[in-house]
Amino acid sequence: MSFFRRPSSSRVFVLQEDNRFGSRTPRLHEVPVDLSLGAQMSSRFGSVSVTVSKKRLRLIGLLLLGVLLTFSGRSVQLQVVQGASYRALSEENRYSTQVVVPPRGVILDRTGEPLAWNQSIFVLTMDPRTLPEDEQQKTDLFLTVAALTGLQRTDLDLLLANASAAQTANITVLEDIPYETSIRLATHISLLPGFALETRSMRRYDSSIPSLSHVLGYTGSMNADEYASLKSSNYRIWDEIGKAGVEKEYETVLRGTPGTLVSEVDARGEKVSIVSQTHSQEAGTMLLSLDAAFQKFVEQKLTETLSRVGASRGSVVALDPRSGAVRALVSLPTFESNDFVGGIPQDRYEALLNDPDQPLFPRAISGEYPSGSIFKPFVAYAALAEGIVGEHTSFLSTGGVRIGQWFFPDWKAGGHGVTDVRKAIAQSVNTYFYIVGGGLDDVTGLGVERISTYAKRFGFGSPTGIDLPGEADGFLPSKEWKEQVKGERWYVGDTYHYAIGQGDFLTTPLQMAVAVSTIANGGNRYVPYVVESVDGAGASRIVHQAPVTVEGLDASALELVREGMRETVTSGSARSLSVLTQAVAGKTGTAQTPGGRPYHSWFIGFGPYEDPTLTLVVMVEEGGESTDAAVPLAKELFRWWFQHS
Repeated sequence: MSFFRRPSSSRVFVLQEDNRFGSRTPRLHEVPVDLSLGAQMSSRFGSVSVTVSKKRLRLIGLLLLGVLLTFSGRSVQLQVVQGASYRALSEENRYSTQVVVPPRGVILDRTGEPLAWNQSIFVLTMDPRTLPEDEQQKTDLFLTVAALTGLQRTDLDLLLANASAAQTANITVLEDIPYETSIRLATHISLLPGFALETRSMRRYDSSIPSLSHVLGYTGSMNADEYASLKSSNYRIWDEIGKAGVEKEYETVLRGTPGTLVSEVDARGEKVSIVSQTHSQEAGTMLLSLDAAFQKFVEQKLTETLSRVGASRGSVVALDPRSGAVRALVSLPTFESNDFVGGIPQDRYEALLNDPDQPLFPRAISGEYPSGSIFKPFVAYAALAEGIVGEHTSFLSTGGVRIGQWFFPDWKAGGHGVTDVRKAIAQSVNTYFYIVGGGLDDVTGLGVERISTYAKRFGFGSPTGIDLPGEADGFLPSKEWKEQVKGERWYVGDTYHYAIGQGDFLTTPLQMAVAVSTIANGGNRYVPYVVESVDGAGASRIVHQAPVTVEGLDASALELVREGMRETVTSGSARSLSVLTQAVAGKTGTAQTPGGRPYHSWFIGFGPYEDPTLTLVVMVEEGGESTDAAVPLAKELFRWWFQHS
């Protein structure tokens, strides 16, 4: 049954099936409708609508406003505040900048003999940014790399962890790879995402002259502090830098000037095109003032001397007194520079550190020792320059000087007899220097202040300025120092000891060589150097300083000292040198050591006497008498020099 109504009608017709006769016949029936019913219902329930309170509307509006402000603020932050940063990141993703470091400068000796050079090696690197993100894939990759290289899987995990902590983009996994291993890696490298096989240069040093290690130094990996200070200068975390010696002192010169290559890359990091390129500048070749053949000979003869006298430590410094050029600089024992390249094994490094003879210590420039009698020529010059004595002033040496209960002996029992300045130097007469240094009876000596003043004029008490790191400055004692440090006043006996190079006075072999060169050349003090020149980008960095003339130089006093040092060879304590083909001058010395150990054995000298080309300082630690150790060695070294120079 259904209903329908004609429009604007009050009647309703009902369509109803009639099945009274067994058939279903629809029939239309009219049904009256009361139209007031709808009006009554409308009046009771009102029109259909939804009503929302004003409070809720305000809350919804505030929420919408908050969302709008949040999105607006974030948009401003990303586009305005951090816009430059994100643009830079976008550019980094679009462009790849590669630092192009030129080959490290080669180092030669003065004759052109190679001392340090570069050797190409294979290096396996890992870039954490391009490793698989899936952990299983990364595990499989690391296992494959470990199998190819002989490393452990844990080695790669540790490298990755350290790189993440240091925010390092590129990691050196393995370097100096054997040829066979590099071939295996080369055939698989395209299947190892995140890994690359590169060629780099590894530093190599002349291993036939181990004593060069203290001069040349070595290169090594940067630590965190070094990288932090150098990364702004286009250094990469895997770059090796000079860690000691010439390599450290001239790091920026030997490295050259790096270039840059900026490439545009696609989404996969593949290079599409070169955007810009700045060419690198090679450092060129560095020429040292050292003579490698002489250095090797000095090392050999010093080694033999140490063995003969039962000592284990010593040093030799050889300078050209006309310029300050270092011809040989030997410290024994020594180490092997090549052991440090690429990283020295921990056990070997600890063995070097724990060795009581300190093979890593460059004793020629950093060792500080009492000088003994080799200091006497400088005290003699001071006494002559101050007018305390003259050329012919003599004192009687009877075996020593007594002050109250204290006795200060000569080294020769019974003394040396009547002694002037030349004899005092030649025979190392203590009495003469006690008197001119500390005074006696009616002679007013120099005193500690004037001895130190003149010592400073020859370079004692301060670094010489050599172009090597780690130089020591020696020590000049004073009254004030003794009172402050030892809590004792200065006595005349302290001055006596100072005047003969004992007591608290300390010098380095290099300082002594510079001072002796000043006597040899007539009063000019040079700054010593080991680097003669560099061609290429670093040439302007090599500047040799002009000499400084001794303040208040007394040329006649200096000549008397030279004559006294010549007499040391002709009639004094170094007469064994008189057989040399060229005339030389010198001074011997034995310096006391604490604990009753053997004396330090010293010799200083220069030759040829009239026109010196070599200043020589020999120091054998605990080598005993100078005539047993230092002087015989000096004779061999002078002989070689005169034959080959």
